[in-house]
Amino acid sequence: MTSSKIKDPSLINIILVGLIGNIVEWYDFAVYGYFASVIGRLFFPSEDPAVSLIASFGAFAAGFLMRPLGGLVFGRIGDLVGREKAMSLSVVAMAVPTLLMASLPTYDSVGMVAPIILVLLRMIQGLSVGGEYSSSLIFLVERAPNNRRALTAVWGSWGGVAGILLGSGVGWLSQSLLSEADLMAWGWRVPFGFGGLVALTGWWIRRSIPLAPQKERSEAPVKEVFGRYGSTVLSVALMNIGPNVVFYTAFVYAVTYIRNIDQLPESIALELNTFAMLFMLFVLPFAAWCSDRWGRKRLLVPLFILLLLLSYPLFGLIHSTESAAILQGELAFAFLVAMLTGCTVAFNVELMPLPIRCTGLAFAYNLSAGLFGGTTPLIAAWLMSVSNNPVAPVFWVLAGVSVSLVTLIFFIKEPPLLANRPHSSELPGEND
Repeated sequence: MTSSKIKDPSLINIILVGLIGNIVEWYDFAVYGYFASVIGRLFFPSEDPAVSLIASFGAFAAGFLMRPLGGLVFGRIGDLVGREKAMSLSVVAMAVPTLLMASLPTYDSVGMVAPIILVLLRMIQGLSVGGEYSSSLIFLVERAPNNRRALTAVWGSWGGVAGILLGSGVGWLSQSLLSEADLMAWGWRVPFGFGGLVALTGWWIRRSIPLAPQKERSEAPVKEVFGRYGSTVLSVALMNIGPNVVFYTAFVYAVTYIRNIDQLPESIALELNTFAMLFMLFVLPFAAWCSDRWGRKRLLVPLFILLLLLSYPLFGLIHSTESAAILQGELAFAFLVAMLTGCTVAFNVELMPLPIRCTGLAFAYNLSAGLFGGTTPLIAAWLMSVSNNPVAPVFWVLAGVSVSLVTLIFFIKEPPLLANRPHSSELPGEND
């Protein structure tokens, strides 16, 4: 495959389509996490701020718990109708609830109705995200040059990180420019309104994507996910637990941790988080290139081992009153998470047999992201409240990474190096 193929305008357009959807989806979904403290006080008022925060993170987790169901719904659409159709519908399912959240009355206005509606909207958002990320990865991998699958698919993840980074940056800007009174009165609504409008733009861009013909499909993909291919789906889900737990500890919960435990201003917490995630954007393409060059598993195993060895001291850096030390810890986590992501973006797709690829990957990835990643801020806050140990969240990280490492070593095989099969149009598992 020549380098000119990589620069083909159609491939660039394909990458842009996968990238834009993830930017808007993950901005809309993640911005909630960066305003969790404000939302907790407005929708879950309590005399104890910790209770309000835990309740707010509970609503955050509710969205993630819907992701496996969203994976089944949108994955089935992707397998039966087309990846492109699932991607377009998922953006709509994000835009509408995000716009509604921007105009949602608070607890002081309508009482318990406010948090109930908030949780319902978060659940709809969770359904949307459950279909977006995996569908876009499959879309990118299946249309990529064979020896550049990771380097093509990584732009889906790049868009996701960029969206979360945008949410962090908007949060940082809001905290820096607005007074506490203005932020509580109306400032928190602006990021949600902006995100909803951008999501509608993403739908407009995607609606003209032509459907690609499918070589093979199952007429009952959901049934086969839990039957014939159940062990494969479970292995992929377990492999993704560690990266999800680390990411949501280091880049979502950490903002609250730095503010509440390290006692630094929220604007500084968001600033540090923004710089760390910006660094991730530079590492992701490099990680994907390494994955295409040397293989997936042979890089993932040492990366998981490094996380087991370094998570405790790195979290110790985050538990500091010095901004420079905190930034060092977050940058190190950013590097390791970006390397893991670059190695798994194509690997996740390659492990899934073609007939149930959308449904299987969407359910597997969102099972680990929803049950373990999305609940991480809630579990971390709970561990802190019951243990009084300032580094208690790191034990949740170590548990998640251990599960991923054991699964990878004993239950997942490395597919042949794609660079050695430049003329094959098949992905591993397509003829299973």
